[in-house]
Amino acid sequence: MANFILRKAEPNDVSDILRMIKELAKYEEMEEQVILTEKDGFGDHPFYHCFVAEVPKEKQSADGFTLVAFAMYYFTYDPWIGKLLYLEDFYVMEEFRGFGMGSHILKLLSENNTSSIEFYKRRGASDLSREEGWRLFSIDKEDLKKMTKK
Repeated sequence: MANFILRKAEPNDVSDILRMIKELAKYEEMEEQVILTEKDGFGDHPFYHCFVAEVPKEKQSADGFTLVAFAMYYFTYDPWIGKLLYLEDFYVMEEFRGFGMGSHILKLLSENNTSSIEFYKRRGASDLSREEGWRLFSIDKEDLKKMTKK
């Protein structure tokens, strides 16, 4: 496998990020729900941050892509420990899996969140993503507005 670089996404990467998000959403049979826009992740107050993995042109994908993986994340805040990193989406194109890209991306992200992870571990926290039975709820914007009016 060719070398690859990990870097912060730039505005001109949005079309490739959107392409990979749609690939992931298609696998999950949710492709029609993708509505990402360029300005959401860039500017003075981005709603998300993103790392991308890029391969050299000579090692591009069968379809001609050089951006072949991404990790989209954002920060939230806990008043006891401060800033927390939430990994929203993480994807490596199928033909590039097994070469360590995913591990490198996760390592890079974990370096941004080590203090939060260690805080919880010291207090006996379990990684619920590894246990059965956890649930993640999503509330869309309109339902959230209804809730705030009650």
